[in-house]
This record gives sequence, structure tokens and C-alpha cells, in this order.
Amino acid sequence: MSKILIFGNSGSGKSTLARRYADDPGLNHLDLDTIAWEESGVRKSAADSTAELQAFIDAHDSWVIEGCYGTLIEEASNSASELIFLNLPVEACLKNCRERPWEPHKYETREDQDRNLEMLLSWVAEYETRTGEFSLKAHREIFETFKGKKRELKSNMESQKVAEASTS
Repeated sequence: MSKILIFGNSGSGKSTLARRYADDPGLNHLDLDTIAWEESGVRKSAADSTAELQAFIDAHDSWVIEGCYGTLIEEASNSASELIFLNLPVEACLKNCRERPWEPHKYETREDQDRNLEMLLSWVAEYETRTGEFSLKAHREIFETFKGKKRELKSNMESQKVAEASTS
């Protein structure tokens, strides 16, 4: 049973890596964005998101969960068998955001997604100085305190190698 938790800054490659793992038919995938928001710009209550997360964990023996929400990551880490912290340089995350394919599970159209790009780039750039659950500091603390198998990946190349190994 694999229970893999992938987290890091936006644009770090979480979704790409998680999708590679989810190519394994026995591994269920959860993008935390899908349980964190009521609708665009309106966050669900922490209790509702946590309940949905726990329901997903309880319903599946093997999973890959990915996101940047520190409180939800910490909650999921209690059940995870492995943590993968994508700690890429901010510049790499910004580049990845600019090259991001359309995410139809988040946006109705590519144009809707592109309208949010400048806001996303500003937000990504603040990762190292931001405080709270979306910060490098919060993610580092989760990684450091986790007692199970864990890896910190610091480049797209390292992430690509892990992705290739997951499907071989």
C-alpha cells in the first residue's frame, strides 16, 4: 500500500509528479485544490476540507495526494507512508507556471486560467518570505518532523527521475 504525499510551492511540479504516480491503476489521486475551494476565490471551511480529506484517505488503501495547503498536508501526513517535498527554486516554479498546461479540473477554459497567471506568479514569488500554511517555513517544518520515508527534490530534473522510476 502506497500512501504518497507530494507538496511544495505552486509551480513546483506537484500535479505532474502526482499524475505520473496515479498512472498506477491501484493508486487513487487527490489534488487538494479540489477539496479546498467552494468556488473560485471562496475557500471551504477548514473543517469541511479536512472531513473530505479524511473521507478520501479512509476510502482508499493506496493513494497519492498533492497540494500546497499546510494544514491539509499535515493532516494527510498522519496517514502517509512517504512524503515528497518539491522544494524547487522560486525561479523554476515561475517558469513552470508560465508553461503550465490548461487544468480543466480547475478552470472552465484556458483563458480563465491565463487570466489568473499574473496573480499566481506574484504569489509564487512570495513563497520564501510568506508566513502561514503556504510558506516554505511551514512546508519545511512538516518535512522535518515527518518520521517516515521522505525525499526533498530540488529541481525539475530530480522530479523527472522520480517520476520515471515510479512507472518502471
